[in-house]
Amino acid sequence: MDYLKSAVPSQVIADRGANIVVINPGSANLRIGLAQQQYPFIIPHCIAKYTRGDNQDPKKNVQDQMLNSGITPAQQQEREKAYDIIASLLKIPFLDEEVANNSFPRKTVRVDGYNLQSGKKDSTFSWTDVMERNPTSSSAVEKLEDEGVKDEPLDNPEDTDGIEPESSDFKFREFICGEEALKISPTEPYCLCRPIRRGHFNVSQYYPMQQVFEDLTTIWDWILTEKLHIPQPHRRMYSAVLIVPETFDSREIKEMLSIMLRDLQFGSAVVHQEGLAAAFGNGLSTACVVNIGAQMSSIICIEDGVALPTTGVTLPFGGEDISRGLLWIQQHHQTWPTISTNPLAKPIDMLMLNKLKESYCQIRDGELDAVSVVHSYEDGMPAGIHKTRLTALNVPPMGLFYPQLLVQDEYPPPPRSWFHDHEDMLEDTWHMDFPRRSDMSDGLFLGVNGGMPMWDNYPVIPTRHKKEDNLGLAEAIVNSILSTGRIDLQRKLFVSIQLIGGVALTSGLVGAVEERVLHAIPSNEAVDTVEVLQPRTDPTFVSWKGGAILGILDFGRDAWIHREDWIRNGIHIGSGRKYKDSYYLQAQAMCYINS
Repeated sequence: MDYLKSAVPSQVIADRGANIVVINPGSANLRIGLAQQQYPFIIPHCIAKYTRGDNQDPKKNVQDQMLNSGITPAQQQEREKAYDIIASLLKIPFLDEEVANNSFPRKTVRVDGYNLQSGKKDSTFSWTDVMERNPTSSSAVEKLEDEGVKDEPLDNPEDTDGIEPESSDFKFREFICGEEALKISPTEPYCLCRPIRRGHFNVSQYYPMQQVFEDLTTIWDWILTEKLHIPQPHRRMYSAVLIVPETFDSREIKEMLSIMLRDLQFGSAVVHQEGLAAAFGNGLSTACVVNIGAQMSSIICIEDGVALPTTGVTLPFGGEDISRGLLWIQQHHQTWPTISTNPLAKPIDMLMLNKLKESYCQIRDGELDAVSVVHSYEDGMPAGIHKTRLTALNVPPMGLFYPQLLVQDEYPPPPRSWFHDHEDMLEDTWHMDFPRRSDMSDGLFLGVNGGMPMWDNYPVIPTRHKKEDNLGLAEAIVNSILSTGRIDLQRKLFVSIQLIGGVALTSGLVGAVEERVLHAIPSNEAVDTVEVLQPRTDPTFVSWKGGAILGILDFGRDAWIHREDWIRNGIHIGSGRKYKDSYYLQAQAMCYINS
């Protein structure tokens, strides 16, 4: 953060960032916080809602679990083939070779009360307490009057032992957000909802559009109130910077703007692309930004502070797929305890697998094993603790380069029928006449023939990214950079690769990307050097930090959309102005960052 502090005075950050909320939504996590903060809150992007004893047959613990599918024989064959290719590269035994050498299961031991001594942080999770005091009960009212206690969840789940759900003193919490929602026992009357799945709104026959919008609003409102302590009556004094992933469609961006301005009642808002914000977060004006998220990966090239739309590529896999791959490999090698682990149906299992992946997976040659503790989470029971030896821990992250290993189709994206007849808010507004606001200068007004010459070669918003289902990360990076068509820019981008997202912290990934990208460049291309830049900001929230920089340095705020304009006119000039003015805002930011 030192480069930011030296470029922008701390007092400027404190003053201008105090009333700017930066929101960076993702499929699995939401990064949100005030621009003046050093770090954002990173909160699982989900909500569990009390089902009120609804008769569900069968009971659904996850709203969209019917979208998930089992692996097909063909996919299994492709997965095993990918494993052997990776094994050859890493100089470890092939899959069949290992199975042949293990005629009996590897021993695993359940150890009750085992205390891990390896230095790794204990990652045991406890079931969420779903009960809270009922403020309408007589005893609760007396307690509130006597002690001034707020209506809140109990501190300890044990406090509800022996309490019936219909007890007048306690009631089920109406909804639970964030990590607590992921740790609710399957026996409880709750259904987990994820408003965003695989980089898009999770609209399906199981999850209606309006419910997706309402859940997004509830989650964001809860965070603003409980984490940032900004109650709704005060929000019109705040502005919001929305950092949108490149996977989002124009309609999705429009709906999120409506949620922020109409429902959450921010005074104004502006939209920036995630890849572009990431470049600012690291103080770069030109880079190939590779974002490896939890469920999606995307690539976009930035030149002189401007995103190049034709370079956009999205890949349908991310960190959670690596975690599922880790589980499959251990089960195949019989190193996994004989417990029921299902990360797609039981969210707490995905939390555990993500912790194991972050602690033990890395990319390096040779066999890589580790003794670890695995937890089992049976319905309503305390976590079972199992000490075991995990094997082939360098194989799962290599699935980024060989996605057949990850079988992402087990967790497919939501159906896209909702978007067939969608309203493209940003491109349409580019060609429309709007009533001219009296406070706008000639240079900012966009009519039918409006626009600046420098933008003649750039669409207002990037066209929909090329989606590559079977392309590996290295080939996708090469395709993105080569699509620029200019050898001077290509050479610059190949030595300015920026990895962002939690997976970017994987040990050995930088070297693997450099090596595999270099090998993937066609021999007829005059490029012989590839370099991944060292991050100057934590890659897990660098886009959020870049959004904070953009919000603070935007002195005039000519690009911002005001609440009244949005509500009165729906699609207003702000959407077009944002991309017009971004060039100057970006140049200004680069002047500050690179000075």
